[in-house]
Amino acid sequence: MQAIKLPGWMSGISSANSRSLAAPILIIMLLAMMILPLPAFILDLFFSFNIALSIIVLLTSLYTVKPLDFMAFPAVLLVTTMLRLALNVASTRVVLTEGHTGADAAGKVIEAFGHFLIGGNYTVGIVVFVILTIINFVVVTKGAGRIAEVGARFALDAMPGKQMAIDADLNAGLIGEADARKRRSEVSQEAEFYGAMDGASKYVRGDAVAGIMVTVINIIGGLLVGIIAHDMPFADAVKNYTLLAIGDGLVAQIPSLIISIAAGMIVSRVASDSDVGTQVIGQLFAKPQVMYITAGIIGGLGLIPGMPNLVFLLLGGGLAGAGYMLGKKAKEAAETGTAGGPAGTGGGGAAGAPAAGGGAGGTAAESEEATWNDVMAVDTLGLEVGYRLIPLVDKAQSGELLKRIKGIRKKFAQEVGFLAPPVHIRDNLELKPSAYRITLKGVEVGTGEAYNGQYLAINPGMATGTLPGLATTDPAFGLPATWIDASLRDQAQGMGFTVVDAGTVVATHLNHLITTHASELLGRGEVQSLLDHLGKESPKLIEDLVPKMLSLSALQKVLQNLLSEGVHIRDMRSIIEALAEHTAHTQDPNELTALVRIALGRAIVQQLFPGNAELSVMTLDNRLERLLMQALATGGADGAGIEPGLADTIAQQAALATQQQEALGVTPVLLVPGPLRPLLSRFLRRALPQLKVLSHAEIPETKTIRVTALVGNQ
Repeated sequence: MQAIKLPGWMSGISSANSRSLAAPILIIMLLAMMILPLPAFILDLFFSFNIALSIIVLLTSLYTVKPLDFMAFPAVLLVTTMLRLALNVASTRVVLTEGHTGADAAGKVIEAFGHFLIGGNYTVGIVVFVILTIINFVVVTKGAGRIAEVGARFALDAMPGKQMAIDADLNAGLIGEADARKRRSEVSQEAEFYGAMDGASKYVRGDAVAGIMVTVINIIGGLLVGIIAHDMPFADAVKNYTLLAIGDGLVAQIPSLIISIAAGMIVSRVASDSDVGTQVIGQLFAKPQVMYITAGIIGGLGLIPGMPNLVFLLLGGGLAGAGYMLGKKAKEAAETGTAGGPAGTGGGGAAGAPAAGGGAGGTAAESEEATWNDVMAVDTLGLEVGYRLIPLVDKAQSGELLKRIKGIRKKFAQEVGFLAPPVHIRDNLELKPSAYRITLKGVEVGTGEAYNGQYLAINPGMATGTLPGLATTDPAFGLPATWIDASLRDQAQGMGFTVVDAGTVVATHLNHLITTHASELLGRGEVQSLLDHLGKESPKLIEDLVPKMLSLSALQKVLQNLLSEGVHIRDMRSIIEALAEHTAHTQDPNELTALVRIALGRAIVQQLFPGNAELSVMTLDNRLERLLMQALATGGADGAGIEPGLADTIAQQAALATQQQEALGVTPVLLVPGPLRPLLSRFLRRALPQLKVLSHAEIPETKTIRVTALVGNQ
């Protein structure tokens, strides 16, 4: 008959179903063992399996690195306890019904353990059995239960702090969502594990008590059954039933003791990257000095008359030899490290190589060779705080700055059009206690001071009066401000000041810098993510442009040009369509940027003049406009032909006109011809970042233009 081979998915389902049925089948078997009579051979088989199972559990606990690697242990503890109790019930039935037939009535296993322990003396057998039970109940199980109880309490108490630490790492960008979910799961599983172990240890303690009671009941019940029901002589009844009862109890108590030791191993070990055996050998027998001193003490005891001299001297000599071998290995390792140091460092030819390799032999053995793991990546965005500002970034201390930073990134993504890199937060003891520093690609781009517990009263230009406190300036926008106590908050708001707390000061400064340096935050990875996101809706549009018509680096440059002038890139569809239309004629990123700006004209104007049909703008005087067009023609697109005197005049008059526009409450916008826009935008951006330069082609036809100032008419 030909065998039928199941498909892979059907075999997987079959395997999964068989595993899910294992627990119900096991429980049914345990109940059946308590109710149905079992022959002696089946009892031998189950008793042997119980011993083997206990050994497997013990070895698994010894080779477990951390408790959560054996999360099923509480359930295993319950199942093994119920298995022993079921075997006790089944063997008790056989002992009481068939015990009069001989010592092998309940199987060979019980008979063998009974003969081995009793050895012809029932008193010794009973005493040894009781001692084993007391050891299991009083020492091992009680200690393991106490450790599990304390561990569960500490795990529950530490859970909020661990969860907050995970949230802080996630918000700071140190870990991802998947790692955070995994760590949260481990924290909750750890608390549940110790709580389950605390309860499961009660099963083992109850099992030890039940073992003594079952053994006593078997002896008394067996004597009564043998003498009354089977007319056995008292001596024969005592011999048979005591042997069977002690053997039955021993077969159950030895696996129980092994399981209890495994439970103690699981809950008493400290989690590390190695198992218990490696920890013990590596830490207990690691120091030659300890071995030498112990050898001297044991050897000294061996020289005292009346002591077991040979045993002590042999043991002392063995310890001394072990100490010598440990010292020899340590010396060889030190020599290897010293010899390898200069060779490894000197081969690179660096100026500091000899100093790096010429250390003392003791420290060279502990140092490791430099690897690529020593090269630390530079954080794209970083926030360093002094120690007094740590509560602002510690969620355990009600610090809300982490939530605000998360909100800043979300708002930035919604408004600007791409996701900013995570902000890596760390404390820096080199800073002033209340200072903070914001870094971009490892370089400081902003710094300031924020006083936790106080409020910053900012004068927006309309506040009246003065406030007692530390005078300063707003770190984000440079407005005059004063740090005041919390009690003056309502008074400052009544005087017209804008009052914010320390966390808001840092968050506002960070948000301003992220927005200002948006073009530097847009890397190739972010551009590719933008394309992937847009490609889900319009895959053909992306495929036709990148990289067939335009390279990824050119697209990145165009987007960076837009961001550097404050133009949002949320409308990526319009940007891609404009590029697809014009890349066949030019590949210059600057020219493509100008063409994209025209396509985004309505959005640019809406961003600068929200809800206004009439645009109040500044323009160039006709003579200045002609001069600049001539300079552009002679000096190239970079404007190198502009005379220094003319450039200084343009900067001064543009600054004056900008101040007038801001005084009127109007966004300062300079409207120029298209060819001049890139030139004047780059020229004026550094001195007047608030001034926006637009071209005539970028203004929608539906808008009305009102000229409020002329640049160059003086």
